[in-house]
Amino acid sequence: MTPIALAALAELIPDGTLLALPPDTSLSPGALARALVRRGARGLRLLGVPVSGYATDLLIGAGCVASVQTSAATIGEAGLAPRFAAALARGTITVIDATCPAIHTMLQAAEKGVPFMPLRGVIGSDLLAHRPDWKVIDNPFAASGDPILLLPALSPEVAAFHAGYADAVGNVHVGRRRELATLAHASRRVLVTVERVVPGNLLEDEHLAAGTISAAYVEAIALAPRGAWPAGLPGDYPIDAAHLAEYAGAARSAEGFRDYLARHVMNEVAA
Repeated sequence: MTPIALAALAELIPDGTLLALPPDTSLSPGALARALVRRGARGLRLLGVPVSGYATDLLIGAGCVASVQTSAATIGEAGLAPRFAAALARGTITVIDATCPAIHTMLQAAEKGVPFMPLRGVIGSDLLAHRPDWKVIDNPFAASGDPILLLPALSPEVAAFHAGYADAVGNVHVGRRRELATLAHASRRVLVTVERVVPGNLLEDEHLAAGTISAAYVEAIALAPRGAWPAGLPGDYPIDAAHLAEYAGAARSAEGFRDYLARHVMNEVAA
């Protein structure tokens, strides 16, 4: 698989797409998010898998987002995602509440090709009042009095994440972050940015195959050195806590966010 340009990868995500993004702790595609801002994406429906971070907040602040389904929106130690909070207060985005186990369960249902999967732990919370698509039934295998929650399968139109490397045929190594494999299997299309492309076939290596997503699930790859930044890439570079704190401070106001975009996004040279 021949890598394409980062801007071309962003062009493969149409306006209005249901786009799944991992959190800052799990190979978040920061460079692709900035490329989407430069493209002028609009109406994106974001899915945090399961928590939303810098990439989501950046896209919301830039006016690219119509809705967010997530269990939380945070810039880590820097606090609540500021543009998310501001958009929610103004009513300019729709927020669909979920929980971490619920999001993973819905993706697992799509991965397995079943219409729903059961889950415990949400029953009794206020969340059910806001999720009419989640159904509580009696456990058919219990004698009585055992309610169980059914969650519908969730298949994102596009899943996007960053990885350390892919091989020449398009297999992508994600290591122990197996939730990204579930996400890839559940999604209709998968777009990935990588630090580098290595020779050979990762699936032929006994030590690497278990942490590799097959090229059969990957539509396109773009080279993006430090493409997770300001999130980190384990084994390559740490999370840039100072920059995330700078972002969180700037993004508390619309003016500060615009200044951040001018300095760190619109003038960024795409690799």
